[in-house]
Amino acid sequence: MKISNKILFTAFVVILLIILTLSILGIFLMKEREIVLEGQIEAEEYNISGLLPGRIEEIYVEKGQHVKKGDILIHIISNEVIAEYEAQKSLEKAAKLQSEKLDSGSRKELVSIAKELWDGTKADLNLAKTTYERISALYEDSIVSKQRRDEVEAIYKSALAAERAAYHQYKIAKEGAQEQDKASAKEMAKAARSNAEVVKALLKDSKLAAPISGQVATIALNKGELSSIGTSIMTIVDIENPYLVMNVREDLLKYFKMGNDILCEIPALGLKDIPFSINYISPLGSFATWKATKDSGGYDLRTFEIQAVPKYKIEDLRPGMTCLLTIDN
Repeated sequence: MKISNKILFTAFVVILLIILTLSILGIFLMKEREIVLEGQIEAEEYNISGLLPGRIEEIYVEKGQHVKKGDILIHIISNEVIAEYEAQKSLEKAAKLQSEKLDSGSRKELVSIAKELWDGTKADLNLAKTTYERISALYEDSIVSKQRRDEVEAIYKSALAAERAAYHQYKIAKEGAQEQDKASAKEMAKAARSNAEVVKALLKDSKLAAPISGQVATIALNKGELSSIGTSIMTIVDIENPYLVMNVREDLLKYFKMGNDILCEIPALGLKDIPFSINYISPLGSFATWKATKDSGGYDLRTFEIQAVPKYKIEDLRPGMTCLLTIDN
């Protein structure tokens, strides 16, 4: 049976199309595959924490406000530190007067002054004790906080120490001073003055200043609330120095070298080919992003954190924005 030329021609065309299609498909499959990596813009956050236990007297900024380094942000009133400072100043005054009078030998005047100082400290002690007992009872009934009870307890203990010291000075004045008493009074005055200076330095920590220029991100406490040492009151974000963070699979690390530039897309800003300079590659791998199985073989692939900084200032770039990096694998 004879095959017509038309059929042969059709078969030839079909075979040619198949060969052409396979060739194009082969070229496409052989072409390098593009991999898109996703990263995120981040910025350093700074916690503003209380350095003294106390009550927030004033907050001078609002959430979202831009601040400069050194700006006063918060004022904390610490009754505990104030009471300690006043107690030390009282001790210094009493000891100084005692020392001066012991040296001058004016016995009658010395006894009078020492008695007056002792009476004053006794009055302070009685008030502090009454307050402490009242606040302790309220604390047992869960009406006031433990911090408030502790503050009042510290004031009471300081008043007790001041009263004991004043009584000792009065006793010395009344019974007559020996040479060792004079030396003791001078040393007590010196120690009290030193302690007062230490406490005075602590009072400077009642005003918290911005450690950097940035933007106030959060304010955790309000005016009038209690703050303990180390409690975060506010956070400031360093928005002037954003950077890119990206987790890269270990099999792609070969494309990233310290100091090299990468070109990223920032979809939120409609920007492409923005240069970033790699300034950090984690020395340790983290979680696995691809796990091998018995069927697939191979090995688990872990990720390494990479950080990069923009080569120039990018307007409106903010922490949380997505960055895309395309690489040919």
